[in-house]
Amino acid sequence: MPKKRKEIFLKGVIAAPGVVQGRAFVLLEKDLDVSRYRVDPKEADKESERFREALSQTRQQIENRKAALISKLGEQEAQIFDAHLLVLEDQALIDETIEKQRKSGYNIEYCFHTVSNRYIEMLDQIEDEYLRERATDIRDVARRVLSYLMGNSGFSLEHFKDERVLVAKNLSPSDTAVIDKKRILAIVTDLGSRTSHAVIVARKISIPAVVGLHNITEKVDNGDPILVDGYTGVVIVHPSRATLDRYGKISAARESLQNVYDESLPLPAKSLDGRSFDLMANIEGREDIEAVRHTGAQGVGLFRTEALFLNRQHYPSEAEQFDVYREVAAALQPQPVIIRTLDLGGDKYANERGLISREDNPFMGLRGIRFCLKYKMLFKTQLRAILRASAFGHVGILYPMISGLDELLEANALLDEVKEELRQEKQAFSEEAAVGVMIEIPSAACIADILADHCTFFSIGTNDLIQYLMAVDRINDEVAQLYNPHHPAVLRTIKAVVDIAKQRGMPVNVCGEMAGDVFYLPLLFGLGTDSLSAVPRSLAQMKYWVRKMTMGNVVALAEQALEQKDAETVYALLKAYYYRQIGDLIEPNAALI
Repeated sequence: MPKKRKEIFLKGVIAAPGVVQGRAFVLLEKDLDVSRYRVDPKEADKESERFREALSQTRQQIENRKAALISKLGEQEAQIFDAHLLVLEDQALIDETIEKQRKSGYNIEYCFHTVSNRYIEMLDQIEDEYLRERATDIRDVARRVLSYLMGNSGFSLEHFKDERVLVAKNLSPSDTAVIDKKRILAIVTDLGSRTSHAVIVARKISIPAVVGLHNITEKVDNGDPILVDGYTGVVIVHPSRATLDRYGKISAARESLQNVYDESLPLPAKSLDGRSFDLMANIEGREDIEAVRHTGAQGVGLFRTEALFLNRQHYPSEAEQFDVYREVAAALQPQPVIIRTLDLGGDKYANERGLISREDNPFMGLRGIRFCLKYKMLFKTQLRAILRASAFGHVGILYPMISGLDELLEANALLDEVKEELRQEKQAFSEEAAVGVMIEIPSAACIADILADHCTFFSIGTNDLIQYLMAVDRINDEVAQLYNPHHPAVLRTIKAVVDIAKQRGMPVNVCGEMAGDVFYLPLLFGLGTDSLSAVPRSLAQMKYWVRKMTMGNVVALAEQALEQKDAETVYALLKAYYYRQIGDLIEPNAALI
């Protein structure tokens, strides 16, 4: 009998939810064996022509991949390939390769390999996560060009036929563009982050994914049984029968719960004692319109506009932005659509990087409203597009990363300038468009009473608020355990902001990941928030939980939680409430949280 293999437990970065068990397919791309040989100087022009032909053929390949991704996920996600096309048009890279060939006398593929590797190595050394991801773009394009020059088509996932868990060091956009969810059960990688393209695609097509596992390609062989838990970021190689049985129960419980949750979609978000709540959607573009309609969301609580600016050569024009904002507002009226102004910086960068220099601590640097107030024309262009779209629906404007009154007053002054310009131009817009402030910096929470005099609503962004309150980089695995939504400081801060909003008669929304987690939903409503906004896929379970609660119970839960001195005790309270409410829907030992 073959020897039983020992279970291997690995912990990575949670990328896309879901639990899958299957056989591994390890995609190990070996370095291309690029030969070096002398070329007769008389053949230099032919070498240059070979190189240009390889660039042209690679461009066509990438255009085909882009078209494939557009048909699968839409125009927005396919823009990742614009960065690849830019590499092929990088005149410095092209000229340097041709010059090296002519001076060295070596073959063009060797020269291109040498030059492109220097670019890649330089980017790999940069701490900026976004720029490191761009090294992946160059590496992907370089392999394609070299493969053409060397007459080697290589392996492609589009030809993959088996149902397997894909294990790789990293995945390029070209790889992810052809992933078929009927064949690829899950994705696990050594490298990657929450911002990598493989993660974005996995979420969009609902494939479980765990990234940042460091060395899983060294621990897994083709055909090995592997279990991927995208909810917790755990990957188990050679799972035991006991592990499979335990995960089988968890998966069955989750599936059963989801079926129950889905039955709540057409029903009103109303508590057992008759209190109605607004459950809204977080979106990134026009491609999310149908999902908002399907879930019965009561509008859009957060329209993240950064997607319009990422993975492209230049920032979008006013006309391009207006077209998107107008389409969303018109499609969802009379429901509100809250459009957050540009929140670049931190972990989100656009290709037009001349405006953002490298920072040692980008989360504390030039991001959000700070970036917009530095580049006022860019900001005013977006404000114009949003205001013009307000003539076609119920549009609100939300400023991110406000830290003090001076920023809010300056942003409002620019908004007033834009309104006056539009009046002079006879451009239609809503004079009543609401203006809100994201409460995500502790200083803003401390002066919420002052900010309230100059805006019409608050939106609490828990992701950054917790990060800054706890001094925890939320994408750093070394301190991830300290990122704690149920810390007493977080609860007290939210309660203080909500109380000020209530005193002023202002609505307050919560739009971070905490809002979409039903574990925290009763607490947030018990603290007094008016609405929660989350990704559309979370709304079914959120609606179910609203319909299970009473205001008396959740207010009592929140009051009890606020009395606690440590996070562990708060967690125990919330967990006890969760299992009381979930009742007979799951087995007592099925640990879902």
